[in-house]
Parts: sequence; structure tokens; C-alpha cells
Amino acid sequence: MTKTPRQWFREKAVRRFSTVVVLLMTGLLSACDSTTALWNDPHPASEDGQNIIYSSFSERPKHLDPARSYSSDEGRFIDQIYDAPLTYAYLKRPYELIPNTLTRMPDIRYTDAQGREVAENSPAQAFSTYEFELLPGIRYQPHPAFARTGDGDFVYRFQSAADAAPYHTLADFKQTGTRELTADDYLYQIKRLADPSLLSPVRGILAEYIVGMDEFSAAVSDARKALKKGEWLDLRPMTFDGIQASDDRHFSIRLKGKYPQFAYWLAFHFFAPMPWEADVFYHQPGMAERNIVLNWYPVGTGPFMMTRNDPNEVIILERNPNYRDDFYPSEGAPGDAEAGLLADAGKRLPLLDKAVYRLEKEAIPLWTKFLQGYYDRSGIASDNFDQAVRIGADGVGLSDDMVERGVTLEKEIVLGTYYFGFNMLDPVVGDVGTRAERERKRKLRQAIAIAYDQHEMINIFTNGRGEVAQGPIPPGIFGYQSGADGINPWVFDWVDGKPVRKSLDVARQLLKEAGYPDGRNVKTGEPLVLNLDTTGGGPGSGAMQNWMIKQFKKLNIQLNIRGSDYNRFKEKMEHGNAQMFQWGWLADYPDAENFLFLLYGPNGQVVSGGSGVNSSNYNNAEYNRLFEKMKLMENTPERMRIIRRMLSIVQQDTPWASAWHPHSYVLNNYWVHNTKAHGISKAVLKYYAIDQEERAQAQARWNKPVVWPLLLVALALALLAIPGVAAFRARQQRRIYPADKA
Repeated sequence: MTKTPRQWFREKAVRRFSTVVVLLMTGLLSACDSTTALWNDPHPASEDGQNIIYSSFSERPKHLDPARSYSSDEGRFIDQIYDAPLTYAYLKRPYELIPNTLTRMPDIRYTDAQGREVAENSPAQAFSTYEFELLPGIRYQPHPAFARTGDGDFVYRFQSAADAAPYHTLADFKQTGTRELTADDYLYQIKRLADPSLLSPVRGILAEYIVGMDEFSAAVSDARKALKKGEWLDLRPMTFDGIQASDDRHFSIRLKGKYPQFAYWLAFHFFAPMPWEADVFYHQPGMAERNIVLNWYPVGTGPFMMTRNDPNEVIILERNPNYRDDFYPSEGAPGDAEAGLLADAGKRLPLLDKAVYRLEKEAIPLWTKFLQGYYDRSGIASDNFDQAVRIGADGVGLSDDMVERGVTLEKEIVLGTYYFGFNMLDPVVGDVGTRAERERKRKLRQAIAIAYDQHEMINIFTNGRGEVAQGPIPPGIFGYQSGADGINPWVFDWVDGKPVRKSLDVARQLLKEAGYPDGRNVKTGEPLVLNLDTTGGGPGSGAMQNWMIKQFKKLNIQLNIRGSDYNRFKEKMEHGNAQMFQWGWLADYPDAENFLFLLYGPNGQVVSGGSGVNSSNYNNAEYNRLFEKMKLMENTPERMRIIRRMLSIVQQDTPWASAWHPHSYVLNNYWVHNTKAHGISKAVLKYYAIDQEERAQAQARWNKPVVWPLLLVALALALLAIPGVAAFRARQQRRIYPADKA
């Protein structure tokens, strides 16, 4: 049958539209192909297949200067960049110090006041001198501070702020250089620690031991008075009696008396080397105004260097191309070989080329990206705890879903103690007044300690990730006691092989003996009202505060919670104006002294002018005497006996209502290898490894787009649109062929 032009155009339009629909559906179906499936990948395509580990951060690191930084959130970055003289054996437990940039552990010489050598434990011993020998050939990362011209002059030396105008970030300095690490670099950093203008948080404690540190601090302060604001002070020619370099690879540090814990400080980034060239580079005119400063752009000899610092988006560490020969350990703790932690033994470090940390302020997007395979490691927020972890009779384990995905759980007891403290200078709850008054106040504190159910708090607010403390020392530190011998007998009884909190009847009796029967002053009849000072804020803080109010209500004590900003809270603590508070401490090093000093009298916040770590202002003469005897001892049975006596004193006096040791849970996707929780050191990134191919395959499996709803919608639209298209074409053709007939 002959077709009219109108019919011919109508059929052609339908065929064309059908072709478009087929192409659309084919395109949607092709999206299921693994090569085009990752529509939701948050990482740039240029990073595909690279040897990169992906992680996140929630707040910008405040201090990247190794003289200033004292936060674990900062240490996770700078401890990969800076090289302290010592480090910790990554896999060994108990914790063991080993040489890092040294040929061997430091030699220690003991001398008397006249400089004559004596035995280590000689009564005449007055000084300890640590002697160091550096490994040869260690070089700094590429950095513009070292860039020189062919004539040996520095490339970047500015006479005025105008000279710095073309430079907005460190990456704008195109020429870089390097040089070998020298002994003087370590001495320069120690001088920086002593410089009062840098506000190093460890200057006070180190000045107690390093010979000449206080005198050097005073000399620096005097020298700065003659400088203009922002002008660089060259510390090299200034004399510091306690430190000396004999040549480029040998230096020494002299201490007053004997201080065994000093070796632990030598594994801190505080003692990492600082080249004077970097110091003067960052102090040039115009640099601070552009935030091109050491606090933002670190420079070191470690395995990684920071190539991007954008705290509003991403922080990137990349392999230091000048990093020395360093190899994965071949020895570990029992069970490490079976766990695969020695599979890379002998391989050159670092095993990664890059670490990318993206800003994630909310827990849900972070968790979602971990499940999608876009983050390699993740903590566990409370909202996701049940999805990740199951708690059964056999303890804590992964949920079935996590096991099916091949996720591994990294658990550790954090070497830290969080506590609910009393201000021992407070007239109501403190250790003040006559002997009888002090005894009544001690009973008040003991009553509150019994009523305050720390175990319940851990279960409700941390998903059970912690354990009730019986004293300041956490598990894993010499001096910690488990079992019946370790419990606080003033708060707990040992029943059926475990500690059981004493009854509220015991607490009420203590409260009555304290002069507050049923929570009222026996003399005035007024209800007992106690104040808790906090910094407030944070998700769940309201629920937590309501829970604390209920703990005190068990004894009919009214708890008044006074929130303030951190600066105001700190001021209250420094002046002893807070009645009760919450605080915490994470180990600087694995020694009991680092926790027992939290209750040493001379470390009190008030008596020290705010610099002390004894936030409770606790001051017991016998405890202080035992601390001074214990703090410099080796870990011997005698030291253990002293520690146990100190703990019994604290348990009876109850300067803390309660305390707990947190547990850390970290999840690793199955392509992440060589991760082992280390309670002290943050310098662990160089040991991590990832399998890029396994990650890419998992990402493809876990992120296939669900396209069938789109296909149905496209098909429905096509069916609905065909009549309309045909009608439109017919109208078009009537204009062209008005006289056409069938």
C-alpha cells in the first residue's frame, strides 16, 4: 500500500524516538559495568590504583611545630614527619625503646659534682650525661629552606614583606634542596624547647632535669628584648651549658641527678631535629601574614612529608624521597606471626606512597564511606556500634555483616585514665579544716564514689568501651594490679571473682557520718548542693548531665552543673574555684610515674600557678614522700611495693570520685595490612600497607549503581511519549502537505 507523506513522517519519528530510548537504556545498563560503576567515588580519578591509604580528620591540627604540639590529633601527622633519636619497637610488648636515628642506644655516664665518673647508684652521683651517635647519611625532605644558588647562596631570602608577595603557599616555592642531618640540629631544637616565646608545654618539666635550661631561657628572653617584633633570633651562638656537639654526628645532654624516664622523652617529637635554615626561612618578612610558618608546614627527616595542608578539605602526606634505609621489623610479640604481622619483614619502609586525610565533621558520612570502601580504616561511633560490633558471652567481636565483608577489629586498652575529681581545697568536699572535719569530708567523698556507677556510664555512653579504674595506673603499665589485690576496698568488694560496688546502704551510712543524713546538713537541715564545673557542649552532653544528676540523687544530693567556655573553666581550675570536675590523662610514656604524678602535691594546679597536672590539688605528705622515692626507681619488686602503698593511700583519701580506662576500637577493611594498636607511639604509618587491587575490586562490588528503577522510568516515559511525538510530527506535516489525503 502506498504511504502518504504524513504516514511516512509519523513512522520515521517513532523509529527515531525508539532508537533514542534504546540508546538511553543501553547507557543505563552499561553503568553496571565495573569500569563505570564508581559514580560516588569521593577521591579524584587521578588517584586510582595508587599506593594510597585513605583516612579522615574532624578538626584541624592546631600545632605542627614539634616544640608546641602535645595533642594526639597532631601527633598522628607530625610523628610521621619528624625523627626523634629513639622510637618504640612497633610490634613488641611490653613497650621497648630502640634507636631511631642513632647507631645504638645512648651511652649514659654518671659523674659527681666535680665531674668525676662514679657508679650509677653512687651516693655521690650528681649528673647523668647521655651521649648520642647519629647514623650517617640521614637527609631532610626536599624543602625551599635548603634551596641554594650555584654560588651557594640561599635562593629564598627576603628583605621585606614585598619580596614574599608572590608566594601564597609553600608549594609556590618551586626550588627546593636538602642537606644531611647533624648533631647541631638536635641541639637547636632543645634550645627551641627552652625558648619561652614558643610556649613549649614540656619546658617546665625538662628544666627540672636538663642542666642550664632555666639559664638559657632567661638569656633568650633578654635577647628578644632587643629585637623588633617578628625578628628572627639566631639561637646557634647562644650558650646552653647542658648540651654539646663534639662533631656532626655526636652530641650529649647532661641531666641533674638521675632520671630514668628521660629515655622516653627522647622518643617524643619534642626532641626531633630542627634545621636552623627552616627556622630563619619561616621567620622572613611577610611569611607569617601568609601563614607560611613552621606551625603549618613542618620539615623533617622522617618517612613522610606534608605536601598539602588544607584543613577545610584535606591533609596529604607523601613519601619522603630522601628517607634513609629503614626496614620492617622481623620480630614481634607472641601471635604476631600468626596474625600476618611479620609477612613484610625486611621490606624497605615506608610501605605506602601517600596518606590522604579528608575532613569529615559528621560520623554518618564517614561510616558510609568506610562501608563503601572509600576509607580504609574507621573508628566506631555510638550510632554505628551495633552495626559493627556484637557483644556475647565470649566477649566483643565483629557483627556478622562485618565478618562477611572481611573487616578486622583492632582493639586496645588505651594507656589513659579519665576521672571525676574533687577539688581538695574546696571547703565542702576538700581535705581542709580540723582533723575531724577532714575525716567527715573524706567520708562524703567515699559515699559519692560508691553511688557514682562508672560501669553504668561506660555501658550507656561508650557502648561498653572501657573499664572501671581502681586507681590512676592503667593496664599495661608496671604498677597496675588486677584481681582482688587491685580493687579499691573503700568502694568495691571482691565477690565471685570480680569487683562488686558496695551497696547504697553503705554510702548512706557514710553520708550520715559525714554530717549529711539523707542528703541534708545535720546542723541546718539545708539540702546538700554540690557543683560540677564543665566546658559543656557536644552531642549527648544533656543526657550525660541528666545521668550524673541521677547518680547524686541516689543519696538525695543535689548536683548543680555549671557550664562555661574552656578558658573560663581553665581559669577556675587554676585558681581552685571549681568544686568538682571531669578530667583525663593519656600516657606520655609507659611508666607509673607518668600517672602517679597526677596526684603529687607540688604538681597541684593552684600551688603551681596553673601549670601543674594535679587538677584535684591533692596533697598528702606520705604520698608525696613515696612518690619522690619511687619516681626515679627501676621497675623492681621494691618499686611495686611502694606503688601499692601509694595506691592504698589514694583509694582511702578518694580525691577522685571515680575513674575509667577507655578502650579503643578501630576497623580495618580487609585490604589493609600490618596494623597493630600502639598505646604510646603515633609514628606507625610507615608500617601500614594496602592492596590497591583488592580495594578497587571491593569498591566496584560495593558501589554498583541500582539502575533498574531508572530503566522502568525511562521505559514508562517512552511509552507515554510515543503518541505525543507522533501527534507532534503529524501537525508538522499538515503544515507542509495541507491537501494530503489517505
